[in-house]
Amino acid sequence: MDMKNKSVLITGGGSGIGAGVAAVLVECGARVTVVGRTEERLREVAERLNALSGGDGPVLAHAADVTDEDQIAAAVAAAAAHGDGLHGVVACAGGSETIGPITQMDSDAWKRTVDLNVNGTMFTLKHSARELVRAGGGSFVAISSIAASNTHRWFGAYGVTKSAVDHLVALAADELGASSVRVNGIRPGLIRTDLVTAILDDAALSEDYRINTPIPRIGEVDDIGQLAAFLLSDLSGFITGQVINVDGGQMLRRGPDFSSMLEPLFGNDGLRGVVGT
Repeated sequence: MDMKNKSVLITGGGSGIGAGVAAVLVECGARVTVVGRTEERLREVAERLNALSGGDGPVLAHAADVTDEDQIAAAVAAAAAHGDGLHGVVACAGGSETIGPITQMDSDAWKRTVDLNVNGTMFTLKHSARELVRAGGGSFVAISSIAASNTHRWFGAYGVTKSAVDHLVALAADELGASSVRVNGIRPGLIRTDLVTAILDDAALSEDYRINTPIPRIGEVDDIGQLAAFLLSDLSGFITGQVINVDGGQMLRRGPDFSSMLEPLFGNDGLRGVVGT
């Protein structure tokens, strides 16, 4: 997967899957701009990957909040300037501030999660697609989640917003194909990052993931990075509008049962929607 002379923007590039994707792309020869809200984390990623590359500083750190349209527009411009235009994007910035029963949902946290996952991805697509079109075509990859396809009870806004990302992928692929811009998505399952430490440390929950995942291991960030590199490369030149699960086959069974973690917080009645008076 030769990515030489390709310039790629990665949002959420300061940690986890985003940083892992950046490492794979640098190995493939790409020039990469990592974007995130925490400048210190971004600098650490850029310094580490630049030191490993032995090249001319292929990784640029650019701090920006994807929920701020002006900031993401500036990040796209910086990525295009870092290379000879912009050729690829990985929209990895996302997360959730909501967990628990719908009947007890924090509405403000719900709105912030929608803003991050839906609006943040849309702003990234809106401004980066302009550069991809100017470059004569390119590839946009959105990081979704298995929570978009398999219900994750008590996950609040996360799965709902990732479903919206999946539809945005389909819509953009249909619109932008005429300009040779491909748009695809990746749905990770359980991937080993700092964010899932609590899941891995919960014996009942980690066992539930195990019995519902045909391939008997936890996913690694490199699993996502390799697919992202393929979707960004010319090897996938006739693939668009697809959302591909990288989850060890968990989509064949069911989403996780978080009751062992959440019942102590909300009680059994709370998990089925009962709200005290």
